[in-house]
Amino acid sequence: MKHKRYGVIANGIRQHVLEAGSGAPVVLLHGFPETNFAWRFQIPVLAERYRVIAPDLRGYGETEKPAAGYDKRNMARDLRELMGELGLTKIALVGHDRGARVATRFAKDYPELVDRLVVMDNVPTRVVAREINAKIAKAYWFFLFHQVPDLPEALISGREHIWLRYFFSDWCYDPATISGEAFDTYVRAFQAPGALRGAMSDYRANAEDVAQDLEDEGVKISCPVMSLWGADFHTVGKLFDMPKIWAEMADNLEVHSIAECGHLPQEEQPEEVNRLLVQFLAGWQG
Repeated sequence: MKHKRYGVIANGIRQHVLEAGSGAPVVLLHGFPETNFAWRFQIPVLAERYRVIAPDLRGYGETEKPAAGYDKRNMARDLRELMGELGLTKIALVGHDRGARVATRFAKDYPELVDRLVVMDNVPTRVVAREINAKIAKAYWFFLFHQVPDLPEALISGREHIWLRYFFSDWCYDPATISGEAFDTYVRAFQAPGALRGAMSDYRANAEDVAQDLEDEGVKISCPVMSLWGADFHTVGKLFDMPKIWAEMADNLEVHSIAECGHLPQEEQPEEVNRLLVQFLAGWQG
């Protein structure tokens, strides 16, 4: 499947985009600690049916890494402005992890722009804040550590491979899932100037993100939503009642727990994820 890479200036930053296929637009937003490379197993399948657009989020990959603007409302605005530059009036939206936080905020702020939403292995930000206790804090240690000013960059810089190896091994059902060239690709991405600070800035926006989420906590996402997660991830599926949590967020909801899977369903169980995506997106005509 042929795809193209390009940069677009939108919302004041240069956003790097991977695109393939044609038809109704489907946008894929990656999570941490990743880039749009995370969708390498989905893009060829979805591009047979749709115009697939996979940007690197603000602060990640080849997208610009400014000093500010990482609250999820502004990152959702990054997408809205990107849509404007690409001439898109409505999309189907898929987000994983941090990308799911951006996608959730986007679906609430711009309901008229989203036909359907997929969120992967994500507990909404305000729910993490609401439920946090000693057990959850231990599981979400990185959530807290990454918010400390300056120290994470100082400790991780030059040791990106150790930091990333820990996450990929700990977060996957099979610790060797992200290995070889895939692992090296992510290491190179986080060795780039500003990349560590960009990812940390994403987490450091947490207080703003929670405040934004509390403003409209009573407003449910209006479009159809599919929430899926890895059954074996100790920080999401094993720690939270995911069907109950996402029922708080949306009425038109379907949920799927994916067996033998941790935090990276799209990479750990790509065939099952692709099957669910194709099924859920089937009615999307653009």
